[in-house]
Amino acid sequence: MTGRFPIEDVTPVVACGRYPAKAVVGEAVPVSARAYREGHAALGCNVVWRPVDGPPRPFTRMRPSEAGDDRWHATIRPDRIGAWTFTVEAFDDPYLTWRHAIVAKVEAGQEAADLGNDLAEGAEVLESAAGGVPDEDRQRVRDAAAALRDEALPLPQRLAPALDLADLLWAYPVRRLVTATEPYQIWVDRPRALFSAWYELFPRSEGAVVDPDGRPIRSGTFATAAQRLPAIAAMGFDVVYLPPIHPIGRVNRKGRDNSLTAGPDDVGSPWAIGAAEGGHDAIHPDLGTVEDFRRFVEAARGHGLEVAMDLALQCAPDHPWVTEHPEWFTARPDGTIAYAENPPKKYQDIYPLNFDNDPAGIRAEILRVVTYWIDQGIKIFRVDNPHTKPFDFWHWLIGEVRRRDPEVFLLAEAFTRPAVMHGLAKIGFAQSYTYFTWRTSAEELRTYCTELLAAADHMRPNFWPTTPDILPDHLVHGGPAMFRIRAVLAALLSPSWGMYAGYELCERAPRPGSGEYLNSEKYELRPRNWADAEARGESLAPFIARLNHVRRANPALHWLRNLRFHEIDNPALLCWSKRDPDSDNTVLVVCCLDPVNVHWGNTTLDMPALGFDWHERFTVRDELTGAEYDWGQHNAVRLDPQELPAHVFTVHRHGSPPAADQAAGAARHPGHQGGVTG
Repeated sequence: MTGRFPIEDVTPVVACGRYPAKAVVGEAVPVSARAYREGHAALGCNVVWRPVDGPPRPFTRMRPSEAGDDRWHATIRPDRIGAWTFTVEAFDDPYLTWRHAIVAKVEAGQEAADLGNDLAEGAEVLESAAGGVPDEDRQRVRDAAAALRDEALPLPQRLAPALDLADLLWAYPVRRLVTATEPYQIWVDRPRALFSAWYELFPRSEGAVVDPDGRPIRSGTFATAAQRLPAIAAMGFDVVYLPPIHPIGRVNRKGRDNSLTAGPDDVGSPWAIGAAEGGHDAIHPDLGTVEDFRRFVEAARGHGLEVAMDLALQCAPDHPWVTEHPEWFTARPDGTIAYAENPPKKYQDIYPLNFDNDPAGIRAEILRVVTYWIDQGIKIFRVDNPHTKPFDFWHWLIGEVRRRDPEVFLLAEAFTRPAVMHGLAKIGFAQSYTYFTWRTSAEELRTYCTELLAAADHMRPNFWPTTPDILPDHLVHGGPAMFRIRAVLAALLSPSWGMYAGYELCERAPRPGSGEYLNSEKYELRPRNWADAEARGESLAPFIARLNHVRRANPALHWLRNLRFHEIDNPALLCWSKRDPDSDNTVLVVCCLDPVNVHWGNTTLDMPALGFDWHERFTVRDELTGAEYDWGQHNAVRLDPQELPAHVFTVHRHGSPPAADQAAGAARHPGHQGGVTG
């Protein structure tokens, strides 16, 4: 320990300070520490925080925990992208010490004659304090000091001006014996690194033409894919993610449904990158040119969409790197290059890079490739299987990218061991795929989300109900109701979520024994008749659009740290809320997890988490139906998943709810213990 006062267990600190904690611009970042001192004198704590290349932000005083555990708390709100530091300081607070002591003595019946030294000491403290308060308050402090010395005044009048300075001298304290921690790091991203809605799109499928057997006649292009952008934007997404757009290898190309033998017309997997036409800095000629890609990026921007690009650091056997840099790969005893394996799975169409062979050369080339795509307008990269590459490489690459453009961020697609997933987040990946896809029960979801909350200083989740690689059984068997349920959970539990194209059509035909889709889009063109599905009322697009609209309209849903679960007596129902005190916005959700049966439940709400006292009542407005109800701590709910699987309520104090839309069927249903919904 160094310094006058102990300061311990500072947060947010990641890996003992080895890596920066995470925040985004405008995020309320909780800072805490345990600090204490000897004896009974008052201790104060504060945070000094600043951008690395800028001046300190305003002094932020920390408040002690109500639990009396010597823990101190404050909130800081970074206002620009980049590297920040914060330092916790502890100090002797003579005003608080004096104030507490003299109030206790007066309450014990001591008179002015007994308090001469106390009054004089208080005057000295205030005279010292006068130099640290704003100019407009200085004379007030000096007058209070003079009153303490004025023996002609009655004791209450001598004390009152000094005691009334409590709020001022909390904000501008006299600080003695200041002890400071070392500086701790925070990396601050742009808001989209925390709050985003992704839509995954294979450009080659949009506008593609296939024969009756699904064989390709003509690939889609960037130009035809751009025609899908208005519908994606209308559903409320803000990121359109493209799987690899590079030339696809012909050597060992996989056929339909991952078959080992490709037919002459099979298009192959986009993740088998590289062919005679080029590698990671080239575009598949069927999709168009670099100029066509730039036009697609600009068209997306015109619809309020940002393009995210796949960064898959692997090569097809005919990738130019294989012949130009054979040392970048692993040679087997027979002289062949080792292809990728995840036993028992084999990926004969992919050669993994060996980062221990010529690491400097590999790093320089990958940085060149990433910088090239940044120059084409890309600021988000979804990284394929980052857990199969060295961690020190990613730490280096992310640092280099941040130095060139701090607005760029990377999403880790890593379904692997928890420690590895968290490790990738710690070294700088801005978002992470998660186990949400396989968490189905209320208990599993609560437990997992609570784990994510505990890791919020370094890991930001992105919830995906499906991916091109993953079709979970609950969607195969749950039908459209389950698709709506999982969309509600993904979109409203996590500030970032993603949806793979075809989800809105409830595509769920499985390939037996694989956990993947039949006729997987990874290996063939998959044109879809979007307009026909919507005309028949078979598309979830309007429902998805409503969810994303609710997300955008409610600031409470933009954050992760504010997630709170509430008790409900039916395990088939999950109840949670998010509250943003700055905007006085609260969203309360009750979701049915069973896609078939009608369920009733009774809530026991954590009222302070909603901003209310335990006895208060309030109005909830269902943002999916427009209905309004009168609620309190205990409420009965009914959900029929075949009609609507969830209530998505905004919470309003009595007298302040928005006017109900009668045309939309809004109604009020007061009940004995709460509004009965359904």
